[in-house]
Amino acid sequence: MPADPETTDAMQSLIAAAKSAGEGLPPVHLWNPEYCGEMDMVIRRDGTWWHEGRRITRDRLTRLFSTILRKDEDDRHYLVTPVEKVPVEVEVAPFLAVRVDRVEREGGPSLVFTTNMGDLVAAGPERPIWTAPDPDGPGRLPFVRVRGALDALIARPVFYELAELSETRNGVVGVESDGEFFELGPAA
Repeated sequence: MPADPETTDAMQSLIAAAKSAGEGLPPVHLWNPEYCGEMDMVIRRDGTWWHEGRRITRDRLTRLFSTILRKDEDDRHYLVTPVEKVPVEVEVAPFLAVRVDRVEREGGPSLVFTTNMGDLVAAGPERPIWTAPDPDGPGRLPFVRVRGALDALIARPVFYELAELSETRNGVVGVESDGEFFELGPAA
């Protein structure tokens, strides 16, 4: 029987480091620890986290881990502390955008996404909405940048809300947020 994913030594070390960072997000972009070897951790397409084949069911734990997650130049995701760096397999994106709200601001509309980890992200020049081919079939998947090089897959119901907010410009369907027009696809 696999070890309890919430009690292994490596997990306990990561939990302690994430908690010691205090409120807000730790400065993972400033940390350059040594690679510590493999850990069987996967973030699945549906946003669930798995360790050694078992789902991590404690939301507080996955939210805590999400604060020490980063994507490096080698295109891999890692849980990073000041002294440890362990890889995490990410099937599609580390986060899932589960809600979108349109907020009217002085300069125009802003689309604010909420992720499954509680992040609030206003799409704009530094946090674009974009699409990429679906690795599991035909079509494209929509994403929004959350922080650093980390993205959220936009959940299907949220994408339907974006489609309702969309407009056509120059033969392209898209949405506007914080002064930027983000393409969702070609006009029909």
